[in-house]
Amino acid sequence: MAQTFGLIVGNRGFFPDELAKEGRSKILEVLEKKGFEVVAPSTEDTKFGTIETWEDAQKCARLFDENRHRIEGIIITLPNFGDERAAAQTIRLSGLNVPVLVHAFPDQINALDVQNRRDSFCGKLSICNNLKQFQIPFSLTSYHTEDPDSSIFGEDLEWFAGVCRVVKGFKNLKAGAVGARPAAFNTVRFSEKILESYGISVETIDLSEIIGNMNRLDNNNLKVKGKLQEIKDYIDTAGIPEEALVKMAKLLVVLEEWIETTGVSLFSFQCWNSIEENYGIMPCTVMSMFSEKLIPAACEVDLVGGLSMYALQLASQKPSALVDWNNNFGDDPDKAILFHCSNFPKSLLQGARMGYGDIISSSVSKEKAYGTCYGTIPNGELTLARLATNDEEGNLISYIAEGEITPDKVNTFGGIGVAKIEDLQDLLKYICINGFEHHVAISLSQSGDILSEAFENYLRIETYYHNIY
Repeated sequence: MAQTFGLIVGNRGFFPDELAKEGRSKILEVLEKKGFEVVAPSTEDTKFGTIETWEDAQKCARLFDENRHRIEGIIITLPNFGDERAAAQTIRLSGLNVPVLVHAFPDQINALDVQNRRDSFCGKLSICNNLKQFQIPFSLTSYHTEDPDSSIFGEDLEWFAGVCRVVKGFKNLKAGAVGARPAAFNTVRFSEKILESYGISVETIDLSEIIGNMNRLDNNNLKVKGKLQEIKDYIDTAGIPEEALVKMAKLLVVLEEWIETTGVSLFSFQCWNSIEENYGIMPCTVMSMFSEKLIPAACEVDLVGGLSMYALQLASQKPSALVDWNNNFGDDPDKAILFHCSNFPKSLLQGARMGYGDIISSSVSKEKAYGTCYGTIPNGELTLARLATNDEEGNLISYIAEGEITPDKVNTFGGIGVAKIEDLQDLLKYICINGFEHHVAISLSQSGDILSEAFENYLRIETYYHNIY
Protein backbone atom coordinates (compact mmCIF):
# COMPACT_ATOMS: atom_id res chain seq x y z
CA MET A 1 0.00 0.00 0.00
CA ALA A 2 1.34 3.43 -0.98
CA GLN A 3 2.33 5.78 1.83
CA THR A 4 0.44 9.08 2.07
CA PHE A 5 1.96 12.45 2.92
CA GLY A 6 0.23 15.69 3.81
CA LEU A 7 1.78 18.50 1.75
CA ILE A 8 2.16 22.12 2.84
CA VAL A 9 3.45 24.41 0.08
CA GLY A 10 4.63 27.65 1.64
CA ASN A 11 4.07 31.07 0.03
CA ARG A 12 4.63 34.68 1.02
CA GLY A 13 2.99 37.65 -0.62
CA PHE A 14 5.97 39.86 -1.39
CA PHE A 15 7.91 36.98 -3.02
CA PRO A 16 7.13 35.78 -6.57
CA ASP A 17 3.78 33.93 -6.59
CA GLU A 18 4.70 32.21 -9.82
CA LEU A 19 7.54 30.37 -8.07
CA ALA A 20 5.08 28.99 -5.50
CA LYS A 21 2.72 27.89 -8.24
CA GLU A 22 5.47 26.15 -10.25
CA GLY A 23 7.03 24.68 -7.11
CA ARG A 24 3.78 23.06 -6.04
CA SER A 25 3.40 21.37 -9.44
CA LYS A 26 6.99 20.17 -9.36
CA ILE A 27 6.87 18.69 -5.86
CA LEU A 28 3.58 16.92 -6.62
CA GLU A 29 5.07 15.47 -9.79
CA VAL A 30 8.12 14.16 -7.91
CA LEU A 31 6.06 12.62 -5.10
CA GLU A 32 3.70 10.90 -7.51
CA LYS A 33 6.59 9.52 -9.58
CA LYS A 34 8.01 8.06 -6.37
CA GLY A 35 4.70 6.28 -5.75
CA PHE A 36 3.53 8.36 -2.79
CA GLU A 37 -0.03 9.58 -2.35
CA VAL A 38 -0.56 13.21 -1.38
CA VAL A 39 -3.17 15.13 0.59
CA ALA A 40 -2.96 18.86 -0.13
CA PRO A 41 -5.30 21.83 -0.64
CA SER A 42 -6.43 22.22 -4.23
CA THR A 43 -5.90 25.37 -6.30
CA GLU A 44 -9.59 26.12 -5.61
CA ASP A 45 -9.14 25.84 -1.85
CA THR A 46 -6.32 28.38 -1.54
CA LYS A 47 -4.24 30.60 -3.81
CA PHE A 48 -2.38 28.15 -6.09
CA GLY A 49 -3.02 25.47 -3.43
CA THR A 50 -0.37 27.08 -1.18
CA ILE A 51 -0.48 28.02 2.51
CA GLU A 52 0.08 31.67 3.39
CA THR A 53 -2.67 33.03 5.63
CA TRP A 54 -4.52 32.04 8.81
CA GLU A 55 -7.51 31.14 6.64
CA ASP A 56 -5.29 28.90 4.49
CA ALA A 57 -3.94 27.22 7.60
CA GLN A 58 -7.46 26.48 8.87
CA LYS A 59 -8.53 25.01 5.52
CA CYS A 60 -5.44 22.81 5.24
CA ALA A 61 -5.73 21.69 8.88
CA ARG A 62 -9.33 20.58 8.32
CA LEU A 63 -8.26 18.64 5.23
CA PHE A 64 -5.46 16.93 7.14
CA ASP A 65 -7.79 16.12 10.02
CA GLU A 66 -10.29 14.52 7.62
CA ASN A 67 -7.47 12.32 6.29
CA ARG A 68 -5.68 11.64 9.59
CA HIS A 69 -5.95 7.87 9.20
CA ARG A 70 -4.16 8.07 5.83
CA ILE A 71 -1.45 10.64 6.47
CA GLU A 72 1.80 9.11 7.78
CA GLY A 73 3.96 12.24 7.52
CA ILE A 74 3.84 15.90 6.52
CA ILE A 75 6.17 17.59 4.03
CA ILE A 76 6.64 21.36 4.19
CA THR A 77 8.15 22.63 0.95
CA LEU A 78 9.23 26.21 0.28
CA PRO A 79 9.37 27.30 -3.38
CA ASN A 80 9.83 30.84 -2.03
CA PHE A 81 10.44 32.24 1.47
CA GLY A 82 7.04 31.05 2.73
CA ASP A 83 4.99 32.38 5.61
CA GLU A 84 6.82 31.43 8.79
CA ARG A 85 3.69 31.02 10.92
CA ALA A 86 1.19 29.36 8.59
CA ALA A 87 2.92 25.97 8.35
CA ALA A 88 3.25 25.59 12.12
CA GLN A 89 -0.32 26.78 12.63
CA THR A 90 -1.58 24.23 10.09
CA ILE A 91 0.10 21.32 11.87
CA ARG A 92 -1.04 22.44 15.32
CA LEU A 93 -4.65 22.92 14.19
CA SER A 94 -4.71 19.56 12.41
CA GLY A 95 -3.86 17.73 15.64
CA LEU A 96 -1.66 15.31 13.67
CA ASN A 97 1.28 13.81 15.52
CA VAL A 98 3.37 12.55 12.62
CA PRO A 99 6.90 13.17 11.34
CA VAL A 100 7.47 16.44 9.47
CA LEU A 101 10.07 17.02 6.73
CA VAL A 102 11.12 20.59 5.92
CA HIS A 103 12.36 21.18 2.36
CA ALA A 104 13.50 24.34 0.57
CA PHE A 105 14.02 24.97 -3.15
CA PRO A 106 17.47 26.28 -4.18
CA ASP A 107 18.04 29.70 -5.78
CA GLN A 108 19.95 30.07 -9.02
CA ILE A 109 22.97 32.38 -8.92
CA ASN A 110 21.86 34.09 -12.13
CA ALA A 111 18.25 34.57 -10.97
CA LEU A 112 18.41 36.71 -7.84
CA ASP A 113 16.41 39.65 -9.14
CA VAL A 114 13.08 40.66 -7.62
CA GLN A 115 11.10 38.59 -10.12
CA ASN A 116 13.01 35.33 -9.63
CA ARG A 117 14.63 35.15 -6.19
CA ARG A 118 13.22 32.54 -3.87
CA ASP A 119 14.98 33.25 -0.57
CA SER A 120 13.83 29.76 0.52
CA PHE A 121 17.25 29.32 2.12
CA CYS A 122 16.33 32.02 4.63
CA GLY A 123 12.67 31.05 4.85
CA LYS A 124 13.56 27.52 5.98
CA LEU A 125 15.36 28.94 9.00
CA SER A 126 12.26 30.93 9.94
CA ILE A 127 9.92 27.96 9.44
CA CYS A 128 12.11 25.74 11.65
CA ASN A 129 12.25 28.46 14.28
CA ASN A 130 8.46 28.53 14.44
CA LEU A 131 8.16 24.74 14.53
CA LYS A 132 10.54 24.76 17.47
CA GLN A 133 8.45 27.42 19.22
CA PHE A 134 5.31 25.35 18.61
CA GLN A 135 7.14 22.26 19.98
CA ILE A 136 6.54 20.36 16.74
CA PRO A 137 9.36 17.83 16.04
CA PHE A 138 10.66 17.98 12.48
CA SER A 139 13.27 16.43 10.19
CA LEU A 140 15.61 18.09 7.72
CA THR A 141 16.82 17.22 4.23
CA SER A 142 20.48 16.30 3.76
CA TYR A 143 21.28 19.71 2.28
CA HIS A 144 19.67 22.95 3.37
CA THR A 145 18.23 23.46 -0.13
CA GLU A 146 17.62 20.71 -2.68
CA ASP A 147 16.31 20.58 -6.22
CA PRO A 148 13.23 18.31 -6.17
CA ASP A 149 14.57 16.57 -9.30
CA SER A 150 17.91 15.78 -7.66
CA SER A 151 18.94 12.29 -6.61
CA ILE A 152 19.70 13.50 -3.09
CA PHE A 153 16.11 14.73 -2.63
CA GLY A 154 14.83 11.36 -3.89
CA GLU A 155 17.02 9.62 -1.30
CA ASP A 156 15.75 11.98 1.39
CA LEU A 157 12.15 11.15 0.50
CA GLU A 158 12.85 7.41 0.83
CA TRP A 159 14.60 8.04 4.16
CA PHE A 160 11.69 10.11 5.44
CA ALA A 161 9.22 7.44 4.32
CA GLY A 162 11.18 4.93 6.43
CA VAL A 163 11.04 7.24 9.45
CA CYS A 164 7.27 7.54 8.99
CA ARG A 165 6.89 3.74 8.79
CA VAL A 166 8.73 3.24 12.08
CA VAL A 167 6.78 5.96 13.89
CA LYS A 168 3.43 4.71 12.58
CA GLY A 169 4.33 1.10 13.36
CA PHE A 170 5.01 1.91 17.02
CA LYS A 171 1.65 3.62 17.57
CA ASN A 172 -0.96 1.50 19.36
CA LEU A 173 1.31 -1.51 18.96
CA LYS A 174 0.56 -4.95 20.41
CA ALA A 175 3.38 -7.40 21.08
CA GLY A 176 2.90 -11.02 22.11
CA ALA A 177 4.70 -13.10 24.74
CA VAL A 178 4.19 -16.86 24.48
CA GLY A 179 5.16 -18.65 27.66
CA ALA A 180 7.34 -17.70 30.61
CA ARG A 181 10.87 -16.37 30.39
CA PRO A 182 13.36 -19.25 30.79
CA ALA A 183 14.58 -19.08 34.38
CA ALA A 184 18.25 -18.78 33.45
CA PHE A 185 17.68 -15.75 31.20
CA ASN A 186 17.45 -12.80 33.60
CA THR A 187 19.03 -10.77 30.81
CA VAL A 188 15.76 -10.61 28.82
CA ARG A 189 13.61 -9.23 31.64
CA PHE A 190 11.68 -6.09 30.73
CA SER A 191 9.05 -3.71 32.08
CA GLU A 192 5.57 -3.97 30.57
CA LYS A 193 4.61 -0.69 32.23
CA ILE A 194 7.43 1.22 30.56
CA LEU A 195 6.38 -0.24 27.21
CA GLU A 196 2.77 0.76 27.89
CA SER A 197 3.89 4.35 28.52
CA TYR A 198 5.17 4.33 24.92
CA GLY A 199 1.87 2.97 23.58
CA ILE A 200 3.07 -0.64 23.35
CA SER A 201 0.76 -3.26 24.92
CA VAL A 202 1.85 -6.81 25.75
CA GLU A 203 -0.48 -9.75 25.08
CA THR A 204 0.53 -12.86 27.05
CA ILE A 205 -0.44 -16.51 26.77
CA ASP A 206 0.76 -19.50 28.78
CA LEU A 207 2.68 -22.11 26.82
CA SER A 208 0.39 -24.80 28.26
CA GLU A 209 -2.52 -23.25 26.37
CA ILE A 210 -0.56 -23.41 23.12
CA ILE A 211 0.42 -27.05 23.74
CA GLY A 212 -3.15 -27.93 24.73
CA ASN A 213 -4.54 -26.40 21.52
CA MET A 214 -1.96 -28.29 19.45
CA ASN A 215 -2.78 -31.60 21.15
CA ARG A 216 -6.44 -31.14 20.26
CA LEU A 217 -5.64 -30.93 16.53
CA ASP A 218 -5.96 -34.13 14.51
CA ASN A 219 -3.06 -35.06 12.22
CA ASN A 220 -5.49 -35.20 9.29
CA ASN A 221 -6.89 -31.72 9.92
CA LEU A 222 -6.86 -29.86 6.59
CA LYS A 223 -5.15 -26.81 8.10
CA VAL A 224 -2.46 -29.03 9.60
CA LYS A 225 -1.87 -30.76 6.26
CA GLY A 226 -1.65 -27.41 4.52
CA LYS A 227 0.90 -26.10 7.01
CA LEU A 228 2.90 -29.34 6.77
CA GLN A 229 3.31 -28.77 3.04
CA GLU A 230 4.13 -25.11 3.67
CA ILE A 231 7.01 -26.15 5.95
CA LYS A 232 8.37 -28.59 3.36
CA ASP A 233 8.19 -25.91 0.68
CA TYR A 234 9.90 -23.38 2.94
CA ILE A 235 13.06 -25.26 3.97
CA ASP A 236 15.03 -28.44 3.27
CA THR A 237 13.62 -31.01 5.74
CA ALA A 238 15.74 -33.99 4.64
CA GLY A 239 16.33 -36.35 7.55
CA ILE A 240 13.68 -34.80 9.80
CA PRO A 241 11.04 -37.28 11.10
CA GLU A 242 7.54 -36.74 9.74
CA GLU A 243 6.12 -36.84 13.26
CA ALA A 244 8.19 -33.79 14.23
CA LEU A 245 7.13 -31.93 11.07
CA VAL A 246 3.44 -32.59 11.81
CA LYS A 247 3.91 -31.15 15.31
CA MET A 248 5.49 -28.03 13.78
CA ALA A 249 2.54 -27.72 11.41
CA LYS A 250 0.16 -27.78 14.38
CA LEU A 251 2.20 -25.04 16.06
CA LEU A 252 1.88 -22.94 12.91
CA VAL A 253 -1.89 -23.37 12.92
CA VAL A 254 -2.29 -22.50 16.60
CA LEU A 255 0.02 -19.48 16.50
CA GLU A 256 -1.62 -18.08 13.38
CA GLU A 257 -5.04 -18.30 15.03
CA TRP A 258 -3.72 -16.63 18.20
CA ILE A 259 -2.08 -13.83 16.23
CA GLU A 260 -5.27 -13.20 14.27
CA THR A 261 -7.36 -13.20 17.45
CA THR A 262 -5.09 -10.90 19.46
CA GLY A 263 -3.83 -8.56 16.73
CA VAL A 264 -0.19 -8.75 17.80
CA SER A 265 2.36 -7.53 15.23
CA LEU A 266 5.26 -9.53 16.67
CA PHE A 267 5.83 -12.12 19.37
CA SER A 268 8.45 -13.71 21.59
CA PHE A 269 8.42 -17.41 22.42
CA GLN A 270 9.51 -19.72 25.27
CA CYS A 271 11.69 -21.74 22.94
CA TRP A 272 13.30 -23.96 25.57
CA ASN A 273 13.10 -26.25 27.31
CA SER A 274 9.41 -26.76 28.13
CA ILE A 275 8.19 -27.20 24.55
CA GLU A 276 10.91 -29.79 23.91
CA GLU A 277 10.16 -31.77 27.07
CA ASN A 278 6.36 -31.51 26.86
CA TYR A 279 5.70 -31.49 23.11
CA GLY A 280 8.83 -32.83 21.46
CA ILE A 281 10.02 -30.17 18.98
CA MET A 282 11.98 -26.94 18.79
CA PRO A 283 9.86 -24.05 17.44
CA CYS A 284 12.68 -22.37 15.48
CA THR A 285 11.52 -23.11 11.91
CA VAL A 286 7.97 -22.03 12.76
CA MET A 287 9.34 -18.79 14.21
CA SER A 288 11.54 -18.36 11.12
CA MET A 289 8.49 -18.62 8.88
CA PHE A 290 6.67 -15.90 10.81
CA SER A 291 9.68 -13.58 10.66
CA GLU A 292 9.98 -14.18 6.92
CA LYS A 293 6.31 -13.14 6.60
CA LEU A 294 7.16 -9.90 8.48
CA ILE A 295 5.75 -10.99 11.85
CA PRO A 296 8.98 -10.96 13.88
CA ALA A 297 9.43 -13.88 16.27
CA ALA A 298 12.03 -13.58 19.04
CA CYS A 299 13.74 -16.28 21.09
CA GLU A 300 13.64 -16.90 24.83
CA VAL A 301 10.67 -14.57 25.46
CA ASP A 302 12.92 -11.63 24.60
CA LEU A 303 9.96 -9.43 23.77
CA VAL A 304 11.98 -6.20 23.56
CA GLY A 305 14.36 -8.04 21.23
CA GLY A 306 11.29 -8.73 19.10
CA LEU A 307 10.48 -5.01 19.15
CA SER A 308 14.03 -4.35 17.93
CA MET A 309 13.44 -6.78 15.05
CA TYR A 310 10.15 -5.06 14.30
CA ALA A 311 11.76 -1.60 14.21
CA LEU A 312 14.42 -2.79 11.76
CA GLN A 313 11.77 -4.44 9.63
CA LEU A 314 9.74 -1.23 9.43
CA ALA A 315 12.82 0.78 8.52
CA SER A 316 14.18 -1.59 5.87
CA GLN A 317 10.99 -3.35 4.68
CA LYS A 318 12.95 -6.60 4.95
CA PRO A 319 12.80 -9.51 7.42
CA SER A 320 15.06 -9.21 10.46
CA ALA A 321 16.61 -11.70 12.88
CA LEU A 322 17.60 -11.84 16.55
CA VAL A 323 21.16 -13.03 17.13
CA ASP A 324 23.58 -13.54 20.00
CA TRP A 325 26.70 -11.43 20.24
CA ASN A 326 28.44 -14.75 20.53
CA ASN A 327 32.19 -14.95 19.88
CA ASN A 328 35.30 -13.01 19.05
CA PHE A 329 36.76 -13.68 15.59
CA GLY A 330 40.39 -14.45 16.24
CA ASP A 331 42.40 -11.34 17.05
CA ASP A 332 40.44 -8.93 14.85
CA PRO A 333 39.03 -6.26 17.21
CA ASP A 334 36.43 -5.08 14.69
CA LYS A 335 34.89 -8.50 13.99
CA ALA A 336 32.48 -10.69 15.97
CA ILE A 337 30.62 -13.93 15.35
CA LEU A 338 26.83 -13.60 15.33
CA PHE A 339 25.02 -16.85 16.15
CA HIS A 340 21.77 -18.50 17.14
CA CYS A 341 20.46 -22.08 17.16
CA SER A 342 18.65 -20.67 14.92
CA ASN A 343 15.26 -19.26 13.98
CA PHE A 344 16.58 -16.77 11.39
CA PRO A 345 14.15 -16.02 8.53
CA LYS A 346 15.11 -17.88 5.35
CA SER A 347 16.12 -14.70 3.53
CA LEU A 348 18.90 -14.26 6.13
CA LEU A 349 20.30 -17.75 5.54
CA GLN A 350 22.31 -19.22 2.70
CA GLY A 351 21.92 -22.98 2.35
CA ALA A 352 18.98 -23.06 4.75
CA ARG A 353 18.11 -26.51 6.06
CA MET A 354 16.32 -27.86 9.09
CA GLY A 355 18.33 -29.48 11.86
CA TYR A 356 18.07 -30.14 15.57
CA GLY A 357 19.14 -28.13 18.59
CA ASP A 358 22.74 -29.12 19.19
CA ILE A 359 22.98 -27.22 22.45
CA ILE A 360 19.66 -28.23 23.99
CA SER A 361 20.06 -31.85 22.87
CA SER A 362 22.66 -32.20 25.59
CA SER A 363 19.83 -31.93 28.14
CA VAL A 364 16.88 -33.34 26.15
CA SER A 365 17.03 -36.12 23.58
CA LYS A 366 17.77 -35.30 19.94
CA GLU A 367 14.36 -36.76 18.99
CA LYS A 368 12.71 -33.92 20.94
CA ALA A 369 14.92 -31.17 19.49
CA TYR A 370 14.17 -31.15 15.75
CA GLY A 371 13.20 -27.83 14.20
CA THR A 372 16.19 -25.47 14.09
CA CYS A 373 17.39 -23.65 10.97
CA TYR A 374 21.00 -24.11 9.84
CA GLY A 375 22.70 -21.77 7.39
CA THR A 376 25.03 -18.84 6.87
CA ILE A 377 24.10 -15.16 6.90
CA PRO A 378 24.73 -13.72 3.39
CA ASN A 379 27.59 -11.25 2.89
CA GLY A 380 26.74 -7.58 2.62
CA GLU A 381 25.52 -4.50 4.46
CA LEU A 382 24.29 -4.83 8.01
CA THR A 383 22.35 -2.80 10.57
CA LEU A 384 22.15 -3.86 14.22
CA ALA A 385 19.67 -2.45 16.74
CA ARG A 386 18.66 -3.09 20.32
CA LEU A 387 15.89 -1.61 22.44
CA ALA A 388 15.71 -2.06 26.22
CA THR A 389 13.54 -0.88 29.09
CA ASN A 390 15.55 1.21 31.54
CA ASP A 391 13.80 0.63 34.84
CA GLU A 392 15.99 3.03 36.79
CA GLU A 393 14.97 5.99 34.63
CA GLY A 394 11.57 4.66 33.52
CA ASN A 395 12.24 4.99 29.81
CA LEU A 396 13.19 3.12 26.65
CA ILE A 397 16.81 3.18 25.50
CA SER A 398 18.49 1.83 22.39
CA TYR A 399 21.68 1.53 20.41
CA ILE A 400 22.17 1.29 16.66
CA ALA A 401 25.22 0.32 14.61
CA GLU A 402 26.06 -0.36 10.99
CA GLY A 403 28.65 -2.62 9.41
CA GLU A 404 28.83 -5.62 7.12
CA ILE A 405 28.63 -9.39 7.09
CA THR A 406 31.98 -10.62 5.82
CA PRO A 407 32.80 -13.70 3.68
CA ASP A 408 34.67 -15.23 6.62
CA LYS A 409 33.66 -18.84 7.32
CA VAL A 410 33.07 -20.44 10.70
CA ASN A 411 32.77 -24.20 11.15
CA THR A 412 29.89 -24.63 13.58
CA PHE A 413 26.15 -25.40 13.71
CA GLY A 414 23.01 -23.24 13.72
CA GLY A 415 22.77 -19.86 12.01
CA ILE A 416 26.09 -18.07 11.75
CA GLY A 417 27.77 -14.98 10.36
CA VAL A 418 30.82 -12.81 10.93
CA ALA A 419 30.13 -9.09 11.38
CA LYS A 420 32.64 -6.31 10.89
CA ILE A 421 31.87 -3.03 12.68
CA GLU A 422 34.20 -0.08 12.92
CA ASP A 423 35.40 0.53 16.48
CA LEU A 424 33.53 -2.56 17.64
CA GLN A 425 35.36 -2.61 20.97
CA ASP A 426 33.94 0.81 21.85
CA LEU A 427 30.43 -0.41 21.00
CA LEU A 428 30.84 -3.53 23.14
CA LYS A 429 32.00 -1.39 26.06
CA TYR A 430 28.91 0.80 25.64
CA ILE A 431 26.67 -2.30 25.62
CA CYS A 432 28.27 -3.70 28.77
CA ILE A 433 28.38 -0.44 30.73
CA ASN A 434 24.73 0.29 29.98
CA GLY A 435 23.53 -3.25 30.72
CA PHE A 436 22.09 -4.13 27.31
CA GLU A 437 21.10 -7.72 26.57
CA HIS A 438 23.27 -10.30 24.79
CA HIS A 439 20.73 -10.38 21.95
CA VAL A 440 20.77 -7.88 19.08
CA ALA A 441 18.45 -7.56 16.09
CA ILE A 442 19.99 -7.47 12.61
CA SER A 443 18.85 -6.50 9.15
CA LEU A 444 20.67 -6.92 5.84
CA SER A 445 20.29 -3.23 5.06
CA GLN A 446 21.60 0.17 6.00
CA SER A 447 18.78 1.56 8.12
CA GLY A 448 20.57 3.13 11.07
CA ASP A 449 19.86 6.73 10.07
CA ILE A 450 16.15 5.95 9.71
CA LEU A 451 15.92 4.30 13.12
CA SER A 452 17.97 6.99 14.84
CA GLU A 453 15.70 9.76 13.55
CA ALA A 454 12.49 7.87 14.37
CA PHE A 455 13.63 6.78 17.83
CA GLU A 456 15.15 10.03 19.07
CA ASN A 457 13.17 12.73 17.32
CA TYR A 458 9.66 11.27 17.35
CA LEU A 459 9.38 8.28 19.71
CA ARG A 460 11.32 9.79 22.66
CA ILE A 461 13.71 6.81 22.83
CA GLU A 462 17.17 7.62 24.16
CA THR A 463 19.49 6.37 21.42
CA TYR A 464 23.21 5.78 20.90
CA TYR A 465 24.05 5.66 17.20
CA HIS A 466 27.49 4.07 17.15
CA ASN A 467 28.51 5.11 13.64
CA ILE A 468 27.79 8.77 14.38
CA TYR A 469 28.82 9.46 17.97
